[in-house]
Amino acid sequence: MTITIEDVKQLRNKTGVSIMQCKKALEEAEGDMEKALINLTKKSGEIAAKKGDRDLGAGVVSIVKEGDKTVVLELACETDFVANNEEFGALAQEIAGWVLAGEVSTNDDEKITARLAEATQKFGERTEVVRFDTVEGATGAYVHSNKLIAAVVGFEGDVDETLAKQIAMHISAQNPKYMLESEITDEEMAKAKEVLAEEVADKPADMQEKILEGKINAYFKERVLMKQAFIMDPSKTVADALGGANLVRFVRYGVGEA
Repeated sequence: MTITIEDVKQLRNKTGVSIMQCKKALEEAEGDMEKALINLTKKSGEIAAKKGDRDLGAGVVSIVKEGDKTVVLELACETDFVANNEEFGALAQEIAGWVLAGEVSTNDDEKITARLAEATQKFGERTEVVRFDTVEGATGAYVHSNKLIAAVVGFEGDVDETLAKQIAMHISAQNPKYMLESEITDEEMAKAKEVLAEEVADKPADMQEKILEGKINAYFKERVLMKQAFIMDPSKTVADALGGANLVRFVRYGVGEA
């Protein structure tokens, strides 16, 4: 059976893989389009398995929002070359949309696994959903222009949209570990005290405790969201900027961060 360029284009439009791969698949299937599709699907799984031990050194974060639900997702690949591809970003949006719609609930869902096998064949790199999270209620969201950092904030009750986005931008930039000081555990406090005590060891003995207390307070002030200076107006803390808005949760993703 003669394989035309139109056949190859049709298969490419359905799969997104290279023209050469489509042509080869059609030749192996003797021009049968459905059989070629099956062969490419099988091949994508084999390719994904072979690339399964490659390092993931790049990726994007993506946010999708609808109504009172917002999803943030991190999709990883091997190189910036693929991460910067518009189709890779669209893939992240697509999968985040599945999460939003409740079509998938785990990273290893069969639907995600099959889609990533196709992506691995298409992009030539190992591709993996690292994590995703859902924030419900009134939310604010921000994705940095390089798609490497994103944050979602959730509020109880109504909140000004501009303020909500600004808080998300602040979190993206300042990377707080805690929302409130009360979230710091005794173990974390003890560890910080142990490390910072070394910095005051050469100070007069009668002043060490007071200096250490100041260092500990400064250390955690930089990591507690409500105590941080608000990036939009450093004369205020984030708590001041929030006013009466009741922030109840935040999620921040950075590509490659734990």
